[in-house]
Amino acid sequence: MNTDQKFIKSFFIRMFVFLAAVIALVVVFDPFYQYHKPLPGLKAVLTDKEYQCIGTLRTFDYDALIVGSSVCENYNNHWFDDGFGCTAIKAIRSYGATADLCYLLDNAYEGHDLKYVFYNIDPSSLSASTEPTYASTGCPMYLYDRNLLNDYPYLLNKDVLMEKLPYMLAYSFIDSYDEGDSYNWAQWKYFGKDMAMGMYTRPPVIKDMQPETVNAEQLAGNIALLTAQVEAHPETTFKFFFSPYSMLWWDNAYRNGERDAVIYNEKQAVKTLLQYPNVEIYFYQDDREIITNLDHYMDMIHFSKDINYVIYDKLAKGEERLTMDNYEERFDAMYDLSEEIVEKLIKEYYH
Repeated sequence: MNTDQKFIKSFFIRMFVFLAAVIALVVVFDPFYQYHKPLPGLKAVLTDKEYQCIGTLRTFDYDALIVGSSVCENYNNHWFDDGFGCTAIKAIRSYGATADLCYLLDNAYEGHDLKYVFYNIDPSSLSASTEPTYASTGCPMYLYDRNLLNDYPYLLNKDVLMEKLPYMLAYSFIDSYDEGDSYNWAQWKYFGKDMAMGMYTRPPVIKDMQPETVNAEQLAGNIALLTAQVEAHPETTFKFFFSPYSMLWWDNAYRNGERDAVIYNEKQAVKTLLQYPNVEIYFYQDDREIITNLDHYMDMIHFSKDINYVIYDKLAKGEERLTMDNYEERFDAMYDLSEEIVEKLIKEYYH
């Protein structure tokens, strides 16, 4: 064998050994938790939901889920563990669309029996597409499918090797890192009236109010997705809840002509879901003290972690629960409060 042939052979052997070592390193430590839960002695370091959430749902040990959009990321899982006697992790999708969240639920149920699902219903989720949006929004679908042969973008990835893996290892040995704060972003944000107002672009013109049934087709489809989950899992207690968006959000909904449809959609969803014995629904949208105090917010939707705790605490105590006897009254009161917001309360900020 001549020198050139020996060099080529040696090169490919070394390259093969190097790639095999990289793959082995990623598989063993698995910072996206695609193949296994954290190794003994290591913490679950969760900071990137698009890349990590699907893996945790398949490989972690849990019997409860905190399901919702970005407003759910600042809950501490351990609050729910302590308050409900469960082991909870998060199933998060930024947009909170029903189809996307139900996709995550389907993956969770494939390998787990759930005692509780704590499910935040965002207003927009009831009029969103009834098809999952992971592929169309550029999510790493090689992590979402079950085909191990296409995992090479994860296994042979410089960022995973040089950034994600060292980050996971470093935070595993920081005593102050709390695994319950998975996907938490509040620690890097500022909350206050000036911030919230600065992030709100107020529609300059008040549009005609849309008919309340404008989203009837999407609404029916999204309600069907939720009821399918409830019906398929009678052993699970579904605790649906509505979070307190700020009065800026209600002003925006009014000025865009969407307010009536929003309340109608929520009312119809609640009416349908309340018919199931394994469903509880809690309503926090009309908490005047919270939604009219813009110091709790960083924009018209996202509130501070303190408010996340308030919501959890009310859930744990069973407060503000909707029933067949009171849900219409509560939504009518929300309508009246939204009227007060646009006719009086918001004028303090817009003279």
